Amino acid sequence: MRGRDPAADYRRDRRRLVERLRERGVNDLAVLHAFDSVPRHAFVADVMRARAYEDVPLPIGRGQTISSPTIHALSLEYAEIRPGHRVLEVGTGAGFQTALLAALGAEVYSIERIAPLYEAAARTLEGLGVEARLMHGDGSRGWPEYAPFQAIIVGAAAARPPAALFGQLADGGHLIVPVGTRRQELRRYTRRGDDFVKETITGARFVPLIEGRGGAPERSP
Repeated sequence: MRGRDPAADYRRDRRRLVERLRERGVNDLAVLHAFDSVPRHAFVADVMRARAYEDVPLPIGRGQTISSPTIHALSLEYAEIRPGHRVLEVGTGAGFQTALLAALGAEVYSIERIAPLYEAAARTLEGLGVEARLMHGDGSRGWPEYAPFQAIIVGAAAARPPAALFGQLADGGHLIVPVGTRRQELRRYTRRGDDFVKETITGARFVPLIEGRGGAPERSP
């Protein structure tokens, strides 16, 4: 009897996940291809790998979670990422969305406030050969040295979007951010000159955005 092939199982599970995302209204073929190519199981603990391709958030330690695939997919679809776009990610977390952004061809700048998550994500991304520039710090301040960004995606919720991020958004660019405390919604803000057009994408449930300075330098896996 042949033994179980985990690699084949993960490939099958990824394809099933892509089909679920299609059923839930994700239509961007580039986003779907990214989900088919990025191994979500590599970004969670071994004990969680059996659930890696379920459409649910999963714990990654330090009171944080990796968002559900549907939330990631909607964020990426509404951000309208194209190859060569400069994208800021606020909240690297485990690094899964960072890898998805890189798979879409973006020039990725990602900030993580929690040092152990920053270090773990950097190791995982480096091991997978993902190119992204990472920094340990306060993502609510953005990364002005590399602004403007064609898209900014925030992975934690606040009562209102951080003001600094609006100023770092390119004209025509999209800010994807969860807003609210007890009740949250995922929003898209599109810059039109000095104006920002607001849209609600979906209801959401994110960990809170915590402001505060980090202490490690930037890093390029």
